[in-house]
Amino acid sequence: MSNITVLGAGSMGTACAWILSQRSENHVCLWARNPVYADQIRSTRRNARLLPNVTLPDSIQVSNAGPEALHNADVVLICVPMRGLRDALSSLATSIPSNALLVSAIKGIENASLKCPSSILREFFPHQPVVALGGPCHAEEIVQRKPASIVAASEDPGAAEQIQSLMATDFLRIYANTDLIGVELGGALKNVIAIAAGICDGLGFGDNAKAALITRGLSEMVRFGTALGATPETFFGLAGLGDLVTTCNSRHSRNRFVGEQLGKGIPLQSIEQSMAAVAEGVLTARSVQRIALEKQIDMPIADQVCQVLFEGKSPRDATVELMNRPLKFETPPKTLSTS
Repeated sequence: MSNITVLGAGSMGTACAWILSQRSENHVCLWARNPVYADQIRSTRRNARLLPNVTLPDSIQVSNAGPEALHNADVVLICVPMRGLRDALSSLATSIPSNALLVSAIKGIENASLKCPSSILREFFPHQPVVALGGPCHAEEIVQRKPASIVAASEDPGAAEQIQSLMATDFLRIYANTDLIGVELGGALKNVIAIAAGICDGLGFGDNAKAALITRGLSEMVRFGTALGATPETFFGLAGLGDLVTTCNSRHSRNRFVGEQLGKGIPLQSIEQSMAAVAEGVLTARSVQRIALEKQIDMPIADQVCQVLFEGKSPRDATVELMNRPLKFETPPKTLSTS
């Protein structure tokens, strides 16, 4: 029997609790910060706001009390928004057992510290292993048992394999990975590129533009990730290319939706007010822009996204600026042999 607590009752937290409950040997508790929200889920067995079509089994305990939810937890799976991670840890850290395996399903980079989720977790729990989940896994599809594959990454291979075994089902295949920073950066960066892809949709640019955007966006992800110590191959796997393609194209993608609405001329504030969930790429764009400037990483798409989001630049002007950048080789030219 594994005691697993899922922190955060958004769409992904709810889906993760449901996935974990598919194994009878798992005892699952879903924690929601808001007591009213927790009561609604507990009484109806549904997350009516975000996943109304899935019924949670009675075996899943629902709580808004940290000590109750985290008592004897072997695994703590964290699914809160990036902007709320520090506050959640500050209030719950003393209730998290010192031997619990920490798992992050958060995709973002904190604005103030420019840290990924695992680094923030280590501030609170310096001696506990951390696993990050990455890859294309929309909650709306996974709760319909539609096949998906994701990555469980940790610098501790045993920890990654433990989560791999704990979460794998006949509809969810999980690969282990030791490039923790690469998987986390892939999840953060693809959201920023997805906003750009949504802008393409909103402006009606078509398949050619979007294919180019995704391809060049992947190049930016590789440049950024390797500059921060990630393994390049990670970005050509599920946590990079796989998640990027899905997030840039899916109707479930909140970040693509934000970009699409921006492309149609709708102000960011109005877009965010209309959404039931958080689009992590919005704030992550600021962090990416700052890091790129500090480390002199060429990130033209991400930079234009940030200018559209926060500096009043029109999506069409951003596109024109990208198209009129100095011409260059796609890959470095081969040197002719003189022998």
